[in-house]
Amino acid sequence: MTEATRIVAGDAQRVHFAPALHRNIWKGGAERLRVVNVVDEAPDVKTFTFLPEAPALFNYKAGQFLTLDLPAPSGPLLRTYTISSTPSRPMSLSVTVKAQAASVGTRWMFENLVPGSLVKAVGPAGNFTLELAQRNKLLFVSAGSGITPMMSMLRWLADVSPDADVAFLHCARSPADIIFREELSFLARSMPNLRLGFVVEERDHQNAWSGMVGRLDLVKLKALFPTFADREVYCCGPDPFMKWVRNLVVSNGLPEDNYHEEAFTFHAMPVVETTAAEIALQPEVTPPAATNLVRFQVSGKEYPCSAEETLLQTARKAGVRILSVCEMGLCGTCKVMKISGDVIMEHNGGITEDEIEEGYVLACCSRPTSPVEIEA
Repeated sequence: MTEATRIVAGDAQRVHFAPALHRNIWKGGAERLRVVNVVDEAPDVKTFTFLPEAPALFNYKAGQFLTLDLPAPSGPLLRTYTISSTPSRPMSLSVTVKAQAASVGTRWMFENLVPGSLVKAVGPAGNFTLELAQRNKLLFVSAGSGITPMMSMLRWLADVSPDADVAFLHCARSPADIIFREELSFLARSMPNLRLGFVVEERDHQNAWSGMVGRLDLVKLKALFPTFADREVYCCGPDPFMKWVRNLVVSNGLPEDNYHEEAFTFHAMPVVETTAAEIALQPEVTPPAATNLVRFQVSGKEYPCSAEETLLQTARKAGVRILSVCEMGLCGTCKVMKISGDVIMEHNGGITEDEIEEGYVLACCSRPTSPVEIEA
């Protein structure tokens, strides 16, 4: 196995720091982030760079995402964004976000987050990382703001394995909409085995363009990267785009096991706060036959939990707030410390083995098999 293969497929993405360098690793939750920089990347696209409010380092894997708890006037908004920075530079963390016409959380960020602003965040989480790779030749395919996990991976590779064999294909509406275009050109000069390809839907008047125009198809893909079927393919973008790319590459020689896409496509659930007065006015409901009692340490409440219910569902019945977004064990937002008891947890990558060993569980997909106490 080559050095590049070991770096891509192994566990080297998880950055470890000697105690002498820094004793604190940012844990998320109550530890807020401070905005230190805001950069315009493309039309309606901004990069927000954060430092921990208290001195700490970030520890995550390239390709993971972060959930921001935005204090909008209408109530807290939970929004998830892929991290665009690289874990090889752990002093700061960045997310690059695009505001769509119907965006609420992202528009709020554009209008309110400036250097010095503080925001709560949960994460990082997600398993769309280079650890999935079985081959040491990579093909990144992205569209729009789906470029962000690819940039995190590419920046990481540029720092730790600059000789990595990477093909990078990005699709955009116009040349002006290509995010990170200048940086990609710079990286291509410093990474000898990085090859870039761009496809735009239409030309614009402000930017000279001699590249490919139209929709990505097999002819364009083969012209740019004729050996795509021999690579490990990572894809991120709008759901229809990912479905199109998956069918395109798998039906033309790529084994399905060598295709990976960003599965974080659900919409963030609104957070609804229930006041004490509203809880008092609710009619008493006889709880269902319960097998176990859940104790919420911080709030001091207890509530019975049936065999079919999760910790999150029980928390809501008890009037205890646990942040959640996906409710499918993917985003990691509902991560809580289990103080005692046993649960069955069926997650989809929103928690790491290290976190499980520390005692954390995901409330949305954990069902008690004994009396349980959690930190909530």
